[in-house]
Amino acid sequence: MTGAERRTLDRSILHLALPALGALIAEPLFLLADTAMVGHLGATPLAGLALASAILQTIIGLMVFLAYATTPAVARRIGLGDRRGAVSAGVDGMWLALALGLVLGAAGWAATPWLVGLFGATSDVTAGAEAYLAISMAGLPAMLLVFAATGLLRGLQDTRTPLVVAGLGFAANIGLNALFIYGLGLGLAGSAIGTVVAQWGMVAAYLAVVARHVRRVGANPWPHRDGVLGGARSGGWLFLRTASLRAALLLTTWAATSVGPHELAALQIAMTLYSTIAFALDALAIAAQALVGKHLGAGDGDHVRGVLARCLFWGVGGGAVVGVLVVASAWALPSLFTSDPAVAGILPWAIVVLGISAPLGGLVFVLDGVLIGAGDARYLAWTGLVNLAVYVPLALWVAWAFAGQDASGAAAVAWLMAAFSLGYLGARAVTLSWRARGSAWMRTGA
Repeated sequence: MTGAERRTLDRSILHLALPALGALIAEPLFLLADTAMVGHLGATPLAGLALASAILQTIIGLMVFLAYATTPAVARRIGLGDRRGAVSAGVDGMWLALALGLVLGAAGWAATPWLVGLFGATSDVTAGAEAYLAISMAGLPAMLLVFAATGLLRGLQDTRTPLVVAGLGFAANIGLNALFIYGLGLGLAGSAIGTVVAQWGMVAAYLAVVARHVRRVGANPWPHRDGVLGGARSGGWLFLRTASLRAALLLTTWAATSVGPHELAALQIAMTLYSTIAFALDALAIAAQALVGKHLGAGDGDHVRGVLARCLFWGVGGGAVVGVLVVASAWALPSLFTSDPAVAGILPWAIVVLGISAPLGGLVFVLDGVLIGAGDARYLAWTGLVNLAVYVPLALWVAWAFAGQDASGAAAVAWLMAAFSLGYLGARAVTLSWRARGSAWMRTGA
């Protein structure tokens, strides 16, 4: 690849990745805003938020295939020159998202006491978690619709519109949370109410945008049975891939819960920071999904290899820069999220570990995005189980080694972060790198 070709490709990647960055971090920013506001209410509400958000993010995370399956499906049709078919595929994804959201929201609301009870937390932490989770289920259909609409627009090579919608949603979320938490004195429940209202506002904005695309290309706005069922089938492997990831995150929360409430509260802050970094670096993965799907649809394998190489360059380099900033601010960040000195004292070394792992995360997220864009979901699903098998004994060791040791909170959370961000991500890096070196994933055409 010549220098001019490399610069052209870099511009294409950054044209998609930079707007995607803003849109991607909106979700963890919602949680960061909740964490910061709830954190100043005390350790107990923050621990309740940790449990509720772990469950909610698991449900939402399992449904991320609504975006990840839609983006390459739409992008491949764009590569083939079938813009009407591309929009129709995205619309079918949105109908699937609505159906799943309504079913899961109702089931989640009914199962809230049982889900929270699985963690065995103290009664006051459990009560707060149940209140937050039950209210949040009303926003679940909205979040799934946002996933599908975002996947449609990414496949159309448009990451700027999701940036605008996410920015407006984040701003509304902050204002609404401040009103309900402090202005109306609703505490943890107020945080959930504010977020739900903001999520449905984002859906309204996306529906207006998608309707314009439907009218412009003459697509049918109603669901097609084959399209909806086809999206469900193609997303099945991505669902299994994501299930292993969410299992690892839930295991991490369980391990912290077994150590103590202050450690759980500290882990909530550390994992929220991890999610923010992950979503920021995942912007390159989104660009890779859209570009890989488009060029595989057009049969241009050489261009796909170029996308892989340049996204890796930016991902690992960006991770290194982010990591340095995180490590440098490790002793300043805790005070932004909690007023509890015990929780703040636990955090710094866990944040240092998180910063060290950032370049590894950049590698993992880019490779994951490339293979998703190529439709290589079956491989991702099976190797996800392998990665989880590597992580399980690491997390169980932390829970066993530090349970009931009151003076070891900082060490426990630091070791738990190391097990996750170095052990688990390291396993993912190995399995993804091995696959990307070959060519079996580069299937061209429709």
